[in-house]
Amino acid sequence: MTARRLPVIALGAGLLFGAGLAISGMHDPAKVLGFLDIAAIASGGWDPSLAFVMAGGLAVTLPAFWYARRRVVPFAAPAFQAPAATAIHTPGDRLGGGGRGGSPGDITSS
Repeated sequence: MTARRLPVIALGAGLLFGAGLAISGMHDPAKVLGFLDIAAIASGGWDPSLAFVMAGGLAVTLPAFWYARRRVVPFAAPAFQAPAATAIHTPGDRLGGGGRGGSPGDITSS
C-alpha cells in the first residue's frame, strides 16, 4: 500500500509546486531579478511581491511540519528518516578552516 502511494504523493507535490511557481510568476526571470535587485529600492524599482509568495509558503509549511513532527508514522513510508549527523557545516568548512582562519590549502592537507 505504501509503495503505491509514494508516486501519487510525489506527483501531487510536484504539480502543486509547479502551479505555485506559475501562479506567483516565479517562472519569469525579470520578476525574480526585480525581487533580487535590492539596490533598486531607493528608485522604487524593487518588486516585493515574491516576499509575499515566500510568506505564503511559510504559512503553509510551518503548520505542516508542526503536524508531521507529531505523527508516529509518515503517510507514505514505514518510518521517519532523520539524518544521523549532528554537526553543523558551513560553506567555509569546505574551503578550509571552517571559520578558524584556515586557508584553502587546508583542503588538500586534511
